[in-house]
Amino acid sequence: MINERQARIRDILFDRGELSVNELTSKLGASLATVRRDLKELEEAGIVVRMHGSARIAAEAQAEVAFSAREQQNLEAKRALASAAAEHVREGSTIFLDAGTTILQLARKIKHAKFPITIFTNGMIVAQELADAEHVTLCLLGGRMRAQNMSMVGPLAEAMLENLHFDQLFLGASAISDDGWITSYDADESRANLQMSKRARETFVLADASKFADRATYSVLRLSDEVNLITNTQPNAAFTSYAQDANVNVTIADGGAGNG
Repeated sequence: MINERQARIRDILFDRGELSVNELTSKLGASLATVRRDLKELEEAGIVVRMHGSARIAAEAQAEVAFSAREQQNLEAKRALASAAAEHVREGSTIFLDAGTTILQLARKIKHAKFPITIFTNGMIVAQELADAEHVTLCLLGGRMRAQNMSMVGPLAEAMLENLHFDQLFLGASAISDDGWITSYDADESRANLQMSKRARETFVLADASKFADRATYSVLRLSDEVNLITNTQPNAAFTSYAQDANVNVTIADGGAGNG
C-alpha cells in the first residue's frame, strides 16, 4: 500500500505528465532522497516509470488514478471550505456545483440541509450524491466525460451553459497563481468553468492551501472583486498583495474574512 506522499506523487504525475525529480521535490517539500526512494517504490508497484532525472505515470495505472483517489486528500480542509461555502447557499435558489472533490463536500452539506434548491452540475459523482435528495431539483449537463474528474465538458456542455442562468456558482481550482489566475490542466474543463462563471450572478472559488503558488496549463478566470475566494489558511505574501490590490473577497474557512 502506498503512503500519502506517494499517492500525491502519483496524482501529480497523472495531472502533469512527465516531471523531473527536482520539480516533484519542490512541489512536495520533501528531500531529493525521499522522492527518489518513493519513485523507486512506486515503480516497483507498477504505478510510475522512472527515466533519467524524471518520472511519469505508468500507462497501465492511468485508469486507477481518478476522482476517488483524490477525494480523501486534504479532506479536513475540504470539509472546512464546504462548511464556509454552505453558509452562502440560499433556500429556493438555483446554483451550479462544479465537479471537483471539494465541491463534492459542499454537495453533501446541501444534501443534509433539507431546504428546496435547484442544482445544476457537470459532475457525475456530485449528481450521484444528490440523486436521492428529495428537496433538490437536480440537472446534469451533457458532454464529453473527463474521467479524471468524472465531469462533463466539451462543446455540448458549453452550449447547454449558454442558455442557463444561476444565482451562484461554486467552483474548485486545480491551481491558483500568485497573480490571481485560476488555471486547469484540461482545455475543455477550463472553457466550461469560464462559461459557468459568466452565467452566474455570484461566483465562489473553493481552494485549499495546496492549490496556491502554482499554475496549470489553461487559464480559467482571474480572481477579482467579482469573485469570492474561500480557503483554509492565509495565502502567501505575493498572492495576498495581489488580492488586496484587486479587492478580492477572501474568506478564511477557520474563522475570518476580509480583503486579501
